[in-house]
Amino acid sequence: MKISSQITKLSDAKIQWMANRSVQYRQAILKMIYEGKSGHTGGSLSCVDILNVLYNHTMNITPENFNEIDRDHYVHSKGHSVEALYVVLADKNFFKSELLSDFEKYSSNMIGHPTRYVNGIEQNTGALGHGLSIAVGMALAAKLDQRDNRVFTIMGDGELTEGSIWEASASAANFSLDNLTAIIDRNHLQISGPTEQVMKMEPLEEKFAAFGYAVRNVDGNDVAELASLLSCVPFEPGKPNLILANTVKGKGISYMENNTSWHHRVPTDSEYQIAIEELEQAKKVLEHKNG
Repeated sequence: MKISSQITKLSDAKIQWMANRSVQYRQAILKMIYEGKSGHTGGSLSCVDILNVLYNHTMNITPENFNEIDRDHYVHSKGHSVEALYVVLADKNFFKSELLSDFEKYSSNMIGHPTRYVNGIEQNTGALGHGLSIAVGMALAAKLDQRDNRVFTIMGDGELTEGSIWEASASAANFSLDNLTAIIDRNHLQISGPTEQVMKMEPLEEKFAAFGYAVRNVDGNDVAELASLLSCVPFEPGKPNLILANTVKGKGISYMENNTSWHHRVPTDSEYQIAIEELEQAKKVLEHKNG
């Protein structure tokens, strides 16, 4: 299903602000990985626009209300792309941005998968397929307690081969969890190659619809489309929400885009310099467009 005509139009200023934020987040991700000498580069660059919109537009989650239960909740099921989550949480003041420099350093809590030792992270994740099950449980608890808060989660498309994804999906529909929004970072690549060559999963839209989700497709690297679509959840009363966010692995860096080798790889000095220059140019293009 395509985006409906009911989508709320965002102000141009808000769209421009979020687009600029995405460029800044990509710079921070690359800096972390380059200095930390480790990291999942491609997937973090593909999903950061989704996190940008969730934290800057959609979800009611702040450092001030994080210890309260009556707020929205987020589970980063795609745990290996934690770099994107770290930079967004730092920007939202869950912790000082200086801590990003501790990424993958000895005795640091800023490790390569989410841990609750880092403020703003709700659940430890990283074992693929677990995050959706956690999110389903949280959404069900909210329903049972008659609370209005929502639960969001991002999964990788390579993660969909885990059987627990489909067990959780059956439960989400069975319990009519329209307060759950599951987002798939559909960049079509995983560590061992194209997802459809590793394990054929298409047609995903029809499969998730058959499991009882209200399914929508969106350009997962377009902040305006993402924000508008996420403004419409729940898509159908009584149905969990599933967003197929079509993204580009390594988005924003020419030589990383759609390149499997950048699933987990650290840029060399020269590669890092090229990437930063490309992002600086992207900033200038946005400034000119907005000017």
